[in-house]
Amino acid sequence: MSKITSIEVSARAKAGKGAARATRRAGLVPGVIYGGKQEPTLIAIDPRIIIKGIQTSGWRSRVYEIKVGGKAERALVRDVQLHPVKDSPVHVDFMRLAPGSRVHVEVSVHFENEEACPGIKRGGVLNVVRHTIEVDVPADNIPEFFTVDLSKLDINDNVRWEDVKGTEGTTPLTHEENFVVASIAAPSVDTTEAAEEEATTEEAAS
Repeated sequence: MSKITSIEVSARAKAGKGAARATRRAGLVPGVIYGGKQEPTLIAIDPRIIIKGIQTSGWRSRVYEIKVGGKAERALVRDVQLHPVKDSPVHVDFMRLAPGSRVHVEVSVHFENEEACPGIKRGGVLNVVRHTIEVDVPADNIPEFFTVDLSKLDINDNVRWEDVKGTEGTTPLTHEENFVVASIAAPSVDTTEAAEEEATTEEAAS
């Protein structure tokens, strides 16, 4: 299950552009917690929390426990709007996680034992087809990440959905069955370099 990150935010009393601008002038980022068949909760959050969160791998599936007004709610980040010039956060949307519900999330894929991979040792290259996989999953059991073990893969071997670890209880949101997640590609050959080596060999023989 995804690690739960606890954060504290302030409540906002008003919605609208004017109230949002006032929040930003105070050095905070306006946001909202919605869903779960409840009324939206308007919040103001420290921008450093948002920046730290989105700069960390797997942020789209990270569960936040948001403490606001003496109440704690669990939620996922659904959208972060950034300033077009400064690239700083200007608004954030959180989606409530209602107990017993299911949600769609993107879960990152971690690759392990690359240094022990026979194909890579022979000069092959790890070709990642999917860095994240979108899945349908219970809201109370969201994976922090999926894992792929590379220790037994040789050149031209594929990693498919059935090979990925940590997928219990999840359903991939794709029409392709047992899709490819990654492969070990054969090493590319520089034809110019190969031709030069061949010419050198022929000259040495003659």
